[in-house]
Amino acid sequence: MNHTASPLAIEAEGLVKMFGDQRAVDGVSLTVPTGSVFGVLGPNGAGKTTTVRMLATLLRPDGGEARIFGRDVSREPVAVRSLIGVTGQYASVDEDLTATENLVIFSRLLGLSRKDSRKKSLELLEEFDLTEAAAKPLKNFSGGMRRRLDLAASLIARPPLLFLDEPTTGLDPRTRAQMWETIRRLVAEGSTVMLTTQYLDEADQLADRIAVIDRGRVIANGTADELKASVGISSLHLKLVERDRTDEARSIIASMLGVEVGVTPEVGRITAPLSDPSVTADLLIRLRERGIAVDEINVQKPSLDEVFLTITGHQPEDHGRNDADSDNNSDRIPA
Repeated sequence: MNHTASPLAIEAEGLVKMFGDQRAVDGVSLTVPTGSVFGVLGPNGAGKTTTVRMLATLLRPDGGEARIFGRDVSREPVAVRSLIGVTGQYASVDEDLTATENLVIFSRLLGLSRKDSRKKSLELLEEFDLTEAAAKPLKNFSGGMRRRLDLAASLIARPPLLFLDEPTTGLDPRTRAQMWETIRRLVAEGSTVMLTTQYLDEADQLADRIAVIDRGRVIANGTADELKASVGISSLHLKLVERDRTDEARSIIASMLGVEVGVTPEVGRITAPLSDPSVTADLLIRLRERGIAVDEINVQKPSLDEVFLTITGHQPEDHGRNDADSDNNSDRIPA
């Protein structure tokens, strides 16, 4: 039976993990459709990595159950490992070996012949733009190069499901953007990706659906737009041609919307919360009737930052790393 044909790559119900008296994961339930990017968003210590380690058979759940393409992670761990690849927060590579040597070793461990291991390594080095560095020892690699090599190693067997645990932590913006494009390409080619991240913009850019985890529990779940809509307020941003008419425009907007209106007089910019974006047209008509020219106008949905703050009561970085969730998670199942 081909389990990768299942419409769900991941089904988790009530996962629990204890470390002593501490409940690091407290009843997490998730469903991840095949061919999608599922984002798990939360601060350090929220339980993201522990959840991934249970799903990847690296930790045994203390409660609940989970299936990967229909295979039970506790009862069928060997079958599950044949369906997944895992890349942790820290590169699981040998510092003293070259990029080629690292990939060849992983390929050989997966059962490839010496010839096929060499061929696969060359293909992956080219795919991840590492050909010129193929003969360099890893200790001379930048952080971004290490992350790309780590991901390449996880793809030797082209598993249908990839767990990427904070894959862009510590990377510069350019390298982060390159990793994002790699993830998009993998999904376009048929992979399913479960991505944990602390970066709200990363979840917004990549994930088809997002679960927000805080203190071991899923506290929100949906698409980025659904999560933003749950906050319920958009923002109107308006810039005037004539800055000296800012106070007049603010008075009109406050009267029509019945809200407090913010102003940046130096640039003639006005900002106001907007519960019903459809009133924007009426507002523009009223300003035009008063002879107030508008240079720029846009309506913005709430950001994921605002969503997170609203549903958790704190910013993503507000509470420190949980020791149980910050164990060295460099373990990789490359196939």
